[in-house]
Amino acid sequence: MEAIHLKHTTTLNETDIALSSSKSESNRALIIQALSENPIELHNLSDARDTQTMMRLLKSDEETWDVLDAGTTMRFLCAYAAVGTQTKILTGTPRMQQRPVKILASALKSLGAKVTYLKKDGYPPLEIKPIKTQKTNNLSIKGDVSSQYISALLMIAPTLSEGLNLKLTGKVGSKPYIQMTLDLMSRFGIESDWTGNRIEIKPQAYQSGNYTIESDWSASSYWYSLVSLSQQAKIKLLGLRSRSMQGDTAIVRIMNSLGVMSAFEDDGVILQKIPEQRELSFDFTDCPDLAQTIAVVCAVKKIPCRMSGLESLRIKETDRIAALKKELKKFKAKLKEVEPGVWEVKSKFETQSEPVEIDTYEDHRMAMAFAPLCTQQDLIIKDPSVVNKSYPGYWDHLKQAGIEIQE
Repeated sequence: MEAIHLKHTTTLNETDIALSSSKSESNRALIIQALSENPIELHNLSDARDTQTMMRLLKSDEETWDVLDAGTTMRFLCAYAAVGTQTKILTGTPRMQQRPVKILASALKSLGAKVTYLKKDGYPPLEIKPIKTQKTNNLSIKGDVSSQYISALLMIAPTLSEGLNLKLTGKVGSKPYIQMTLDLMSRFGIESDWTGNRIEIKPQAYQSGNYTIESDWSASSYWYSLVSLSQQAKIKLLGLRSRSMQGDTAIVRIMNSLGVMSAFEDDGVILQKIPEQRELSFDFTDCPDLAQTIAVVCAVKKIPCRMSGLESLRIKETDRIAALKKELKKFKAKLKEVEPGVWEVKSKFETQSEPVEIDTYEDHRMAMAFAPLCTQQDLIIKDPSVVNKSYPGYWDHLKQAGIEIQE
C-alpha cells in the first residue's frame, strides 16, 4: 500500500486501546533468554517487526543474519554473536548499512572477537568471529552515541570469563534504557554495580524465571498526542504500569503540560483533556523517541518549545531532525537550531483545504507522530506499513477510536 487517507476527525470515540508490547523490553529479554543456560519463560512479547525479526534470527542456524531495518536487533545480535559458537555475518537494508556500528564493534574486538567489515569500514554488513580468549575486562565507551551499544555489552558481560568493567565517557544519553537492561538482568539473577560513570558486572549465570512484557510507552505517546489535539477524547491505554522500566514514561510529565492528564488504574492508564501550558522546554536526552511527537503537538498548538538532547536523532531510521523540518514546513512551522544542541519549534500553524501529504522516510515514528494531525485536517500518509516496525496495529486502533481511514 503506497498511501492512506486519514479523514479530518475532531472528536475521538471513548475506547480502550490494547497497545503493542514494548519492543525495548522484548528484545532485551530475548537476548537474556538466549544467553541463559537455565530456562526462561517470556510472555506478551511484542508483535513489532523488530522483535519478530529478533526471534526468527535467534532460532536460525544460518551464517548470515539479515536484521532488515532493526537497529536494536543489529546491535544486540552483534554482541550475542561475539560470545556465540559460530561465525556470523550481520547485514540489513540499505539504510541499516548507513547506520554506524563501529563503536560497538571496536569494543567487541577489544574483548577478543574478530570483526571484519564487508563493505564500508564501521558499517554493516560485518562478519563476527566469537571470542575464544577474553583479552580484557576493562572497556571505555562513549555514552552519548547510542545506549544500545552499552546495553548490548552489558547483557553479554556475565557470560564473559572475566566479566566486564565498563566506563562511560562524556555525556550519557538514554540512561533509562541502560537501567532497563540492568533491571531485566537483575530479574534473572545478575548482580551489577553502577557507580558514577562505571558499571561493573562479574562472571555469573543467568537464572531461570518468568517475565511478562509491559505495553509500549513509546507507542502511548501517539495517543497522548491525539487526545491533546482533539476537541474531545477519553482514551484508556491497557497494559501500562505507573512504575515502569521504560524511559518514555516521561510522556506522562510532558503531556501534563500539553493538555493531557494521566489517571492510572490496575490495568492501564486513562487519558483525559486538561488545559495546557503556553510554553515548554524539555531535554530529550533520556527519551529521544518522544521528540517527534512533542514537536508536532507544539507546532499545532503554537506553543513555543525548546528541545535539547536530540543528538541521536541523526542516526535513527532516518535523519529525524531533517525529516521533521521538511514535514513541519508544510504547516508553516519550523524546527530551528537556536544555539548548539538547542532546537526551537516556532509555529504559525495553518490548516489547508486539501489533504496534506506526509512523507515518512522509512521511519515508523514519522508516520505515527504526524498522523494525529488528522484532528486538524485531512492527511495522506505515505508508506503506512512502516508502522509494522514497532506498532503493527496502529492504523486499526485509529479506526477503533473513530478515525476514518481510506486506502
